[in-house]
Amino acid sequence: MAGYAKMKIKQLYIYPIKSLRGIPLSSAYLTPTGIPNDRRYMLFKVGPPSETAQDLASRLQKLTVTFFPQLGLFTQQIVHPEGNRTTLRVTYTPPPSSEAEGETTLSLDLIPRTEGLKEVDVSLHGSPTRAFDMGKQMNQWFSRCLGWEVILVYMPEGTTRPVLGNLSPSSAASTNGNHEANANGWFSTFTNYIPTYLKTKDENEDTEEGITFADCAPYLIITKESVEDVSARLPDRREMDVTKFRPNIVLEGAEEAYEEDFWGAISILSSGNTATPTMQQTDQSPVDLTLTQNCIRCQSLDIDYATGTYFNSDEGTVLKKLMRDRRVDAGKKWSPVFGRYGFLNGKEGAKVEIGAEVVVTKRNEERTTFCECSEARKGGTAASWAD
Repeated sequence: MAGYAKMKIKQLYIYPIKSLRGIPLSSAYLTPTGIPNDRRYMLFKVGPPSETAQDLASRLQKLTVTFFPQLGLFTQQIVHPEGNRTTLRVTYTPPPSSEAEGETTLSLDLIPRTEGLKEVDVSLHGSPTRAFDMGKQMNQWFSRCLGWEVILVYMPEGTTRPVLGNLSPSSAASTNGNHEANANGWFSTFTNYIPTYLKTKDENEDTEEGITFADCAPYLIITKESVEDVSARLPDRREMDVTKFRPNIVLEGAEEAYEEDFWGAISILSSGNTATPTMQQTDQSPVDLTLTQNCIRCQSLDIDYATGTYFNSDEGTVLKKLMRDRRVDAGKKWSPVFGRYGFLNGKEGAKVEIGAEVVVTKRNEERTTFCECSEARKGGTAASWAD
């Protein structure tokens, strides 16, 4: 690990209902499928029946903040009562232009009981799964807030979606490795892939590579230094809202902005909350994350969370500003890059906290190349961004 700068975890976030505003955490338990309760819920818009779409599953349209900025009007909060039941409180704040009468709130179980709930087939970016329809009361609340018929679905623990393209570690490892950074480095250029769901059980038995309703990977890692570079591009050096990048882990202490483009793996060395933690000062083993791809960015960076629309001012040109010099992924050459997608190494999870020490353990000589899965393209464009 010599020669690598030591960083710290600055912030941790989860998004229990996908595409709604995030929840900051002081600590988190990292698992192969992500932080528990992250993006286990998701909203779908219900279209009218037609000759080609009679059943519910064929009438569902995914709701993501990228295309439905109104979702930015919803905040989430985890409430821990005295009993065993943990509640997710969702608050809708109508935009100033709305005639609605102020805030309205919905409370639901963070981990609901699914007995008696109807199962429904859903798909996100061509990656299918089965989920539970949360029922009339919750569906009607969201429908009233948004002005369209929607359903809220829940993906229970133990249920996942396939990881598409060359995002997963096993898919990346099976691709062309002509540009290894070093003997321990990760492959830096990917030209082929084997989608996870096409592999045999034996090929997957040593790793769990399913995901929740996260777009591409269980974890998205960004750095404070890169966020500060974006802030420097805004009018009056206004501070960029870090939550618009929708990260799970924010690190501070990188040597320069965007150096994470080249990271192949990181290790979290301690649980945090010590002045100068070292491997010898903690009984916890390092938590290792493999970083497979850069995150491609979209118009969600330009959303005004106060109005649920895109900014009309210079604040709404973050994506355009990044277009100037951040279109650095050959697989998505028309879109800018910000952050790295990550997967936990191994099946055992571990707790991490703000302040935990982090080092880069693998560094690529070249940037990785994002590769979409052809199966995902059949139903439209596969996502490469974070919602």
